[in-house]
Amino acid sequence: MTTTTAIPLADPDLAARLTDRLALVEERLRDAVSHADSLADEASRHLMNAGGKRLRVVLTLLAAELGDGARREVLDAAVVVELTHLATLYHDDVMDSAPVRRGAPTAHQVWGNSVAILTGDLLFARASSTVAGLGPEAVRIQSATFERLCLGQLHETVGPRADDDPVEHYLQVLADKTGSLIATSARLGAMFAGCTPDVVATVAAYGEKIGVAFQLADDVIDLTSAGAVTGKTPGTDLREGVPTMPVLLLRARAAGPDATDEDRRTLALLDADLSDDDALAAAVAALAAHPVVDETRERSVALIRAATAELAPLPDGPVKEALVAFADLLVDRAS
Repeated sequence: MTTTTAIPLADPDLAARLTDRLALVEERLRDAVSHADSLADEASRHLMNAGGKRLRVVLTLLAAELGDGARREVLDAAVVVELTHLATLYHDDVMDSAPVRRGAPTAHQVWGNSVAILTGDLLFARASSTVAGLGPEAVRIQSATFERLCLGQLHETVGPRADDDPVEHYLQVLADKTGSLIATSARLGAMFAGCTPDVVATVAAYGEKIGVAFQLADDVIDLTSAGAVTGKTPGTDLREGVPTMPVLLLRARAAGPDATDEDRRTLALLDADLSDDDALAAAVAALAAHPVVDETRERSVALIRAATAELAPLPDGPVKEALVAFADLLVDRAS
């Protein structure tokens, strides 16, 4: 059960409050995914039982500390964003044909695509039921976020148009698929803690940027860390042809006038038949050793700096320091 936060918190009182509230949210999440139907119950609990970092929950609770974080509505908002996130994972794993999530077989591997998709829909329904209790504005925010999540997945699926810059297209996909929900996590936490509109807008802008940075860091981690560490199979995106920042940067280099032999050799490995495990491992190793991985890491760090700059209007203190530490933690994983 996730009842502690990995954020290094200097203030013991803040750490204790967040830990207690995380435990309450975890209990509410387990209640929210339960079903009288045995198959729905087992499938809905599948990813919950596999664990997870609960980053969106932590951010909701942390942003709420800028106001009255003890409000019941804050806990409900945290449940909403995590249920929404869990639902997207069921759908993403089907679309990406991912075999492993959080160290466990993905739902579609256990029950098939149809059950996995319907389970994601059930979780969206539970998120909608919870957010309805928070009022019309929360429903509007959730609806707009859900729309962006769908658009991000749609644009990732169809890819950039002929006149689109592939890197900019990818960054917009990340903003929609990841940044939007992390921004909403911070927004709802501050909003239901009674913060002013300026503070709500500040933490939302911060959340959007760290969401993109988080995914860029994941692009690095997926190439440079073992599957036992990440809980996912290294190279899944390469095998399925899912674009990532290192691949897009490599393609841009290889197509340019200054392309090197290393660029062309690495790209040839990526464009080969990767159905064979040895061929996939060779492609992953070559890409992980290429300078585009460091460039991706640098882009992630730059976004984190931009995100923490958004926090300038907030009052100095333990909460602001924790928000900075939260942002740093997301990219430190890729160091």
